[in-house]
Amino acid sequence: MRKLGMIGGMSWVSTHTYYECINRYVQKRTSPMSSAPLLIESLDFAQLYGLREASDWQRAAQTLSESAKRLEGAGAEQIIICANSMHRVYDDVAASVSVPILHIAECVGERMAKDGVKNAALIGTRNVMTESFYRERLVKHGVDLPAPEVQNVELLDRYIYEELMVGKATRDAERALKTIITKKAQDGAKAIVLACTELELVVDTRANVLPIYDSARIHCEAAAEWIIAG
Repeated sequence: MRKLGMIGGMSWVSTHTYYECINRYVQKRTSPMSSAPLLIESLDFAQLYGLREASDWQRAAQTLSESAKRLEGAGAEQIIICANSMHRVYDDVAASVSVPILHIAECVGERMAKDGVKNAALIGTRNVMTESFYRERLVKHGVDLPAPEVQNVELLDRYIYEELMVGKATRDAERALKTIITKKAQDGAKAIVLACTELELVVDTRANVLPIYDSARIHCEAAAEWIIAG
């Protein structure tokens, strides 16, 4: 099996999901005693939280690029960034190393194109929902994404950053997400892209009013497939 490098810590909750999901997938596809060969750089999210200004994102790009270089130097043959929002600096990070970096939105877009999904609602942090770096990759795969409602952006950001990223899942957040998804279905969405790993703490991805494309799970499966293809 090939060795995968993981840039994590954004948040530790997300990284835990990635570690477990990749290992379970590898175990299922190979043997009960198998473990995925992984290198993990767990960054301090306190240094990468609440980025707004261009200078903040430049600092984040440098931090993730340095992490990618360390993983490459330690023997990683491919790298993943264990956070949807940090793919905003994907191009800078990918340019800093010679090994490939598996883009989360590309994995999601390919899965949706394979399933023939043409219309979906994107749910995640503010920058994922409103900026082009993530949306454009899904649109490229033929997925129409309506613009997000401002009130949902504010609500989701609060729940994600104040609760879910510290491992706290509340009934209020669960009810809020259920209401948002139900409204998206009423508005004509045919699927939901769950573009924040921590949201699975309050969203039942297997039993919902719409098909849920869980970005982290899809990313993990693609990474695990790459690992065992070696």
